[in-house]
Amino acid sequence: MTHLTARLTALLGSDVLYRFRRDPVALTAFAILVAFVLAALLAPWLSSMNPHDPAQIDIMNSEIPPVWTSGGEAAFPLGTDVQGRDLLSAILYGLRISIVIGVFAVMVQMTLGIVIGLVSGYLGGKVDAFFMRLADIQLAMSTLMLAIIALAVFKAAVGAEFYEDMAIVMLVLVIGFAEWPQYARTIRASVLAEKKKEYVDAARVIGLSAPTIMARHILPNTLSPLLVISTVQVANAIISEAALSFLGLGMPVTMPSLGSLISSGFEYIFSGAWWITTFPSIALITLILAINLLGDWLRDVLNPRLFKG
Repeated sequence: MTHLTARLTALLGSDVLYRFRRDPVALTAFAILVAFVLAALLAPWLSSMNPHDPAQIDIMNSEIPPVWTSGGEAAFPLGTDVQGRDLLSAILYGLRISIVIGVFAVMVQMTLGIVIGLVSGYLGGKVDAFFMRLADIQLAMSTLMLAIIALAVFKAAVGAEFYEDMAIVMLVLVIGFAEWPQYARTIRASVLAEKKKEYVDAARVIGLSAPTIMARHILPNTLSPLLVISTVQVANAIISEAALSFLGLGMPVTMPSLGSLISSGFEYIFSGAWWITTFPSIALITLILAINLLGDWLRDVLNPRLFKG
């Protein structure tokens, strides 16, 4: 862990921070992302109601338009949805769920990918062939397709009520297991290059075990691509969760994510209640754009071939 911390600190050294402070796109994206994360963390204090609490929801307040339009009310700045929930409060709570699923799904992906990539690249031979063919098979199928199959089977097996209680856990696991090949292939490529270097030979000579060499010596030298992949994968995981929720296989309507909110208002968009889908969509697009812009900036900064001094 000390080696990983030191390597991460080196990657985020003065040169990276220097370039970050002078890049308006990166600064703007980072500010937006921080604002979204803080809004999600402080949702209970920023919201006028808890949209997950049925006792606070009044169906008589359903489909109230935004405050600046005719019929709007000051108590509901962005209007309400079909269930009478304050849309701003629902977006803040939904943002929290979407970010939590995105981050933890990436942690699952990273854990699996790092372990498989290290073992596959270091040991080589039949072990490497097995894991890489497994990765090829999984990459041949889209994340969404695998997730739909897994979640549909699970929901049918355990029932809708139990599924609602386990929705966050299942989404994290399914999205995480579906995307590990991205990390595994990247780590494997780095390991193949690193294991031929002299410091690895020296570690073998002094009697260090293979797990120790992989974890303490090779892994710290693969952090650069991992940072870039993780940033992009968080955005992809949030998009996957939103798509699954839109299809009815994600978060339930009682605990909506941004995808669930978009789905719940989609059928009413042509009947005049445009705000129910529009505002969650804007929040989701803005969040994904900010994460992707940061990922692109990290890729450029950490790629020595693109370094311009």
